[in-house]
Amino acid sequence: MPRKKSVTLQDLAEQLHLSVHTVSKALRGLPGMSEETREAVLQAARKAGYRTKDQERTLVMENIPLFPHKQRNFKLVITSGALSSDMNQLLLGGLQEKLSEHGHTIETVLLPHAFEHDLEESFEEWAERHHLRHADGVFVPPLIESHLEQKLLQLPVPRVMLNFPLPAAEVDSVVWDVGTSIHQSVRYLLSHGHREILYVGSIDRYRGLKLRWQSFVAALKEAGIVTDSSEHVTGRFQRKEEWMADISEKLARREVTAILNGANQQVAWVYHACSMNGKQIPHDYSLVSLEHTRNEFLPQLTRPKLLIREAGIRGAERMLWRLANPYLPYEHILLQGGFYEGETVRRI
Repeated sequence: MPRKKSVTLQDLAEQLHLSVHTVSKALRGLPGMSEETREAVLQAARKAGYRTKDQERTLVMENIPLFPHKQRNFKLVITSGALSSDMNQLLLGGLQEKLSEHGHTIETVLLPHAFEHDLEESFEEWAERHHLRHADGVFVPPLIESHLEQKLLQLPVPRVMLNFPLPAAEVDSVVWDVGTSIHQSVRYLLSHGHREILYVGSIDRYRGLKLRWQSFVAALKEAGIVTDSSEHVTGRFQRKEEWMADISEKLARREVTAILNGANQQVAWVYHACSMNGKQIPHDYSLVSLEHTRNEFLPQLTRPKLLIREAGIRGAERMLWRLANPYLPYEHILLQGGFYEGETVRRI
């Protein structure tokens, strides 16, 4: 493919209305600016195809061509029920951004929730119809049932999980570190005097959800607090009304001062359940919530920053690395984000 027109630090600085010095520091990971400014610089650099000398040197060392002559096609497999998930949209955006930088493409493939009759035969037919065995690589995100996930990981092509892998899984993985996010959240609440913390979020079915609860228990244990799942809102409910009834009952029965919401997109339900009890956030209950992105309706919500789009970008890099280094050991990468303090936690 033809080489892009050279982009300079000065070009990026003028585009972003920043100094060349600030742009250079952002690209080198040096302190002295807000995370928003740093992210704006990194995104502009990626979009323009700008690479530092260190980045180009790393690509050469890892055998990844700076300007590949062959366009590769990759697949992102998601379940049909999770098509509109903001998580999958963020992952896809990150994958597209990085792969297009190298002249490659990615296609979304929908995986049925269940296959009828003989699973083995049905899965094979589905995989053949979508040319998965002939793809240059397959990305496997969360929200896929374990038996289907195992089928995908057995495909004879390079695979990268955008999720927490099972122990001894023979696959590379990149995922945002929700375990650390929970520890950050609990420590922040403890530092503000909160010891009676209600956890909200399902704790079964998917590994990421289980890890959130395990991290919550471990973080409280470090502070000498023993917790029991029956005292928290951890079930899987069929209807929103059942879920809100459970949280209302727990709030009424326990002397809760803070809520840690581990369920993305349910923060509005938490607010509603509090109001049903005649309580307000943050006056009566402090709140930290694990949100996939900044909530436009609650921009001052206190939350850990989940690097989901960045996991897509890093996952694409890991796939290109794997293609260039097929015999090196598998690697598992956790991306740790920062913490936005917001205005929904009060000190007691």
